[in-house]
Amino acid sequence: MNLLSNTITTLCIIGLGISLVCLSDGTLVEKNLEEIFPHRLGLTSGLHPSIQPLFTVVNEWKYLDFEYPTFVKRQRAISNGEFVPKNNLPLGIDVHRNRLFITTPRWRDGVPASLSTVPYPAIETSPNLHPYPNWEAHGDPFNPDCSKLISVYRTAIDSCQRLWLIDSGIVNATISLRQICPPKIVAFDLTTDQMIVSYTLPQSQIKEESLYSNIVVDVRDSCDDTHAFVTDVWRFGIVVFSLKNNRSWRVTNFNFSPNPVAADFKVYGLNFQWLDGVFGMSLSFDPISRQRVLYFHPMASFKEFMVSTDLLLNESLWVNGTQDVAQYFFPIGDRGFNGQSSTSGIARNGVMFYTQVHRDNIGCWDTAKPYIRSNLGLLLDAQNSSTVIQFPNDLKVDNEEDQGVWIMSNRLPIYLYSQLDYGDINFRILRTGVASQGGLPAICDPNNKLISRSSKTAIVSIEEGQCY
Repeated sequence: MNLLSNTITTLCIIGLGISLVCLSDGTLVEKNLEEIFPHRLGLTSGLHPSIQPLFTVVNEWKYLDFEYPTFVKRQRAISNGEFVPKNNLPLGIDVHRNRLFITTPRWRDGVPASLSTVPYPAIETSPNLHPYPNWEAHGDPFNPDCSKLISVYRTAIDSCQRLWLIDSGIVNATISLRQICPPKIVAFDLTTDQMIVSYTLPQSQIKEESLYSNIVVDVRDSCDDTHAFVTDVWRFGIVVFSLKNNRSWRVTNFNFSPNPVAADFKVYGLNFQWLDGVFGMSLSFDPISRQRVLYFHPMASFKEFMVSTDLLLNESLWVNGTQDVAQYFFPIGDRGFNGQSSTSGIARNGVMFYTQVHRDNIGCWDTAKPYIRSNLGLLLDAQNSSTVIQFPNDLKVDNEEDQGVWIMSNRLPIYLYSQLDYGDINFRILRTGVASQGGLPAICDPNNKLISRSSKTAIVSIEEGQCY
């Protein structure tokens, strides 16, 4: 039995031309793109904002410190090794209204909390971190309580005012990896700061040396109709979690694997190899068609890939590890040599922003255009970017009214393989506004009338027998 024909009747593949080819029971149907996606091609009224090329430094630190209840408790934590300042490195960044959320995974001993906040707008240049939601929510790695937060890698904030996170349950990942708790997906209600979801991944979805490190969230018709996508960067899979059904399933595909050629990194005088698989993810923004695409890429890769989220959300396709739909995960283009990217995000205007860790830069791509190098722009001058950001490890496009692009720059390779200079600025949070005027490279600007947007590379699943 062909599972594909019974579960996904019609797939639309938009190629590099101007027509849409729909495969339905072997029948090809062509329609003009303007008939199908007028809102995505800039043919309807509406403003397409731009951004400034220069980022504003919001916060920066030589080293991290935490806001302890008292000075005595801080000194006690230092003396007994619970807090070792030089072992703390910020990884993930997120923003909700007047707070920035920062993750500090427990890569080494001496990290007292792995999720914290600092105020925004910034009151201090280098503020102490406030453990979120409080000190009591964070477990002791030497006496683990798996109901508490152990080692949070990254977060996602959805339109329902919820903070989602992936807790790897791993400590000392850079020295002597210990899986002290199973990975779990957690969500907090940001209006009350109460934990509202805590879902432990089943053992069948955890491979030997799995590392779950990134999360994106897809909210559909209601806040209950929510799915989280979580990447296993070391064992090359994506776990899909259904909030409504409180269950998850693991998706595999050969495009989740690393490219050995892209696994060689040479930065800051260091040479190292990272065979990291699927890592960066971003969801297309298409409120009219209601169809969504998941763009993804391994860390050790120069390519970008895509798949319809309808494939990922169909649990029946994956319970038996079927490969009937493997062909519908496909590459859409590449960023060129040294084009490795960690994370990415898509703004409401349809522009994707992505990190370029090897180049110390931030790239942009208008998702209504083909993913070819001539359509990929840079937000920073290549000759000067290293003075602004050094290893842009995380990127978020927020959900605020004044939408912003946020970068966490953290010099991670130096932390891992050399020694940070704690007399220098090591960590920065930077922001640029999506609604700022005149800064977006022309090729990325969806409001640039001189550059055609009538080509698009995408895959979407649609209603049976229809293209619209």
